[in-house]
Amino acid sequence: MSFAEIQVKRLNSQDAGFKETLLSSLSLPMEDDEAIDAAVVKILAEVKAKGDTAVLAFTKQFDRLNVESVSQLEISPQEIELAYKGLSLEQKNALDIAAQRVRAYHEKQKVEVGCHSWEYEEADGTRLGQKVTPLDRVGIYVPGGKAAYPSSVLMNAIPAKVAGVKEVIMVFPAPDGARNPLVLAAAYLSGVDRVFTIGGAQAVAALAFGTNTIPSVDKIVGPGNAYVAAAKRRVFGTVGIDMIAGPSEILVLCDGLSNPDWVAMDLFSQAEHDELAQSILLCPDEKFIEAVQASINRLLPEMPRKNVIEASLTNRALLIQVKDMTEACEIANAIAAEHLEICAAEPRQWAQLIRHAGAIFMGNYTSESLGDYCAGPNHVLPTARTARFSSPLGVYDFIKRSSMIEVSEAGAQTLGAVASTLAHGEGLQAHARAAEMRLKK
Repeated sequence: MSFAEIQVKRLNSQDAGFKETLLSSLSLPMEDDEAIDAAVVKILAEVKAKGDTAVLAFTKQFDRLNVESVSQLEISPQEIELAYKGLSLEQKNALDIAAQRVRAYHEKQKVEVGCHSWEYEEADGTRLGQKVTPLDRVGIYVPGGKAAYPSSVLMNAIPAKVAGVKEVIMVFPAPDGARNPLVLAAAYLSGVDRVFTIGGAQAVAALAFGTNTIPSVDKIVGPGNAYVAAAKRRVFGTVGIDMIAGPSEILVLCDGLSNPDWVAMDLFSQAEHDELAQSILLCPDEKFIEAVQASINRLLPEMPRKNVIEASLTNRALLIQVKDMTEACEIANAIAAEHLEICAAEPRQWAQLIRHAGAIFMGNYTSESLGDYCAGPNHVLPTARTARFSSPLGVYDFIKRSSMIEVSEAGAQTLGAVASTLAHGEGLQAHARAAEMRLKK
């Protein structure tokens, strides 16, 4: 198939069986999952048992790096700083602005979402509250391989530091020893404490279990490939994780009054990530959908990553004609996409109807790519319909809460009687006696 002949799958919400067809189109192929999981189980067990020795073996096997010790895979603070200083002025300015905006957003978030301790006092002197503390040590996984992602460094490390995390350990794959200077520069700007050039499931295992060289962490965050996702799922419980990230997604809601070239390019922006990425358009205007299809065919040949885009659009993209924008919002809530663009004359009107989306981009000038790099909000977002119950990565992911209870003597008289009654009802006499012993005779 030539690029000019690509035909994106078309659906119409009024057709019989539309809901079933849509849901089946959202699901990913599962045939490789068992093989990936089996490989990951072996890697995790090896690293847990053999530590640095296993990390070195897997790094040699997968990244073709043959070194004698894991310490040789750690990048020095001096090299990280030099990477930043060695950037072109244009790159340095862009990275500085992005880092400043991401930091400002998350500092505001820290205040607004209640990432602080609090308490109150009752009339009898009993004090109740919550103590909020940052995690001690966090591991951030930065993907590599098909592309380098300095933006992922900013999005993972900066909110951790804003939250007050003491130590941030960064890992990223460096096949054949390739070290992207922008990635290292982003680590410098973000305040990352230590950086190791290891990737894959072995990096997740090292962060979770610890080795002689790599310290164990309390939580692992950041996206990766299917092996990284499987490893994070397996180590959850030993450490915390942010989410299980799947292939990237974009859903565009359009009233038909936008520029079709802009919409087509926004669909490309996620399709170019991965052959399994998914791009979807919801629009009530059939002619506009046809115009977007024409734009896709005209713009695709000039894209450097056109092979990846073509595979993604051919296998997973959807152009869906809907009855109206209200129905488009209903369907959007069922899809619960990672990125949701509302390209419409009155985007806030439709945003009010959206309940499930990782991030909502409002207006024709708000391309999703701005959110990826420099708008400020986090670009680590729930995928695969998990936006129905989860949120973007944020400062709140790097803190934990402890309940604070200080019961006064007077309070113990009231609460003790209540606890005694309930404990006896549950058959837990020691619980009851512990409360009763504090009651005045």
